[in-house]
Amino acid sequence: MTIEVRNLTKKFGDFAALDNVDLRVADGELLALLGPSGSGKTTLLRIIAGLDWPDSGEVSFDGENALSRGAGERHVGFVFQHYALFRHMTVFENVAFGLRVQPRAVRKDEAAIRARVKELLDLVQLDWLSDRYPSQLSGGQRQRIALARALAIEPRILLLDEPFGALDAKVRKELRQWLRTLHSEIHVTSIFVTHDQEEALEVANRVVVMDKGRIEQVGTPGDVYDNPATAFVHGFIGESIVLPVEVRDGAVRLDGKALNIAANGYAPGAAKLFIRRHDMQIGPAGSGSLEGSVKHVRSFGPIQRAEIALRGEGKTVIEIDAPRDRELQPGDTVSLQPRRYRLFAAQD
Repeated sequence: MTIEVRNLTKKFGDFAALDNVDLRVADGELLALLGPSGSGKTTLLRIIAGLDWPDSGEVSFDGENALSRGAGERHVGFVFQHYALFRHMTVFENVAFGLRVQPRAVRKDEAAIRARVKELLDLVQLDWLSDRYPSQLSGGQRQRIALARALAIEPRILLLDEPFGALDAKVRKELRQWLRTLHSEIHVTSIFVTHDQEEALEVANRVVVMDKGRIEQVGTPGDVYDNPATAFVHGFIGESIVLPVEVRDGAVRLDGKALNIAANGYAPGAAKLFIRRHDMQIGPAGSGSLEGSVKHVRSFGPIQRAEIALRGEGKTVIEIDAPRDRELQPGDTVSLQPRRYRLFAAQD
């Protein structure tokens, strides 16, 4: 099932939740909508589901107008952040619910319903919990049951709104891997909303980065991380050092001093220099573009994270991630040289 969104706009009062959004989701794709709170990602998901309506624009499924149909007619499975399981029903009955309330003309008989529920509980690896109630399950188990319930009606599209947001970090990581494996088996067109960049990059085929009701970039996880299209994408995905610089006389300057990096034809004027924390190479004094003094160091595993006060008029403090082949100490004077970097206009 392909999904196409064209010129979609939605306002709440003066606030534009969606501002002329265009998006195409391929058949069988697992797509992540990634962005901060208020970026429009959940509003877009709800409009696709039929739980909300746009002020203008189009939504189509396989070329057919989806906005002419209500939520119940779109054959969409929806998984909420907080599970929304029925507390008075067993796990089995929660999964069976959508099948039992279907119109009589399409409803399966009892034997077929029970077979379908068993198949789904096997799929999410929780068949042994079929007689328990939601209160007797862990958070991760509840979310897997919520997903099984959404799949029970054999949806053409699966939508997930912050599906792992209420879980602790370890369980989230386990479920991310599980969802990726599950999607490769069921192969239903799926969209999930998240503000967790690691989750989006690890699970999705493609990532849609949103901000202020607009799409900033669409691409594979590698594309949006390694080739961010805007300053916002660079700053939001991954951990970046951002320095206010000026491009003048063919050089990139910080506090008036020319840095040992190429301007790459960037237009003269104020700019922002973006560097990933792990792309800042550290060396002895006098060997790089920037110099500074180590203020604080935290070590974990093979990495040490250091706060460094740069020399210059701005008194800028940055954080870098460096290997532990050279142990840093507070008070050390070091030089820094970007291995990779990007320049964006100052107003971006």
